Amino acid sequence: MIQAETEFHIEFYDCDPMNVVWHGNYFRFFEAARRALLDKLRYGYSEMERKGCVFPVIKTSAKFIQSFKLDDVVRAKATLTEYETCIKIKYELFNAKTGTLYTKGESTQMAFDVKSNQSLFACPDDFVQRVKSLL
Repeated sequence: MIQAETEFHIEFYDCDPMNVVWHGNYFRFFEAARRALLDKLRYGYSEMERKGCVFPVIKTSAKFIQSFKLDDVVRAKATLTEYETCIKIKYELFNAKTGTLYTKGESTQMAFDVKSNQSLFACPDDFVQRVKSLL
């Protein structure tokens, strides 16, 4: 499958008063990895909008194994696991310095045609072809 990674520092604004990352921010971290993955496919959000087919998130989950803290460096990895009927992505967030897995999760996104205002039950052919060209 296709994977992409990105790294970033945990900032002060990511944390609660105990300098531990607030749980809701992990979904932002997933988004950073998802964006890197979509960019690798050359099918980022601007391209989706230009093509008139967007992919809203319809399901997401996270398992918190260990907490990130202020000044940690995150290595966020996204792996595309489904691309024909919907987009499914598996996420892994590692402490970049130690390599330890801290959080894992998944998301599902469904194709939606902006012009017809209809959900699609398959991903657009051009998206599928871009994925297949990288496999």
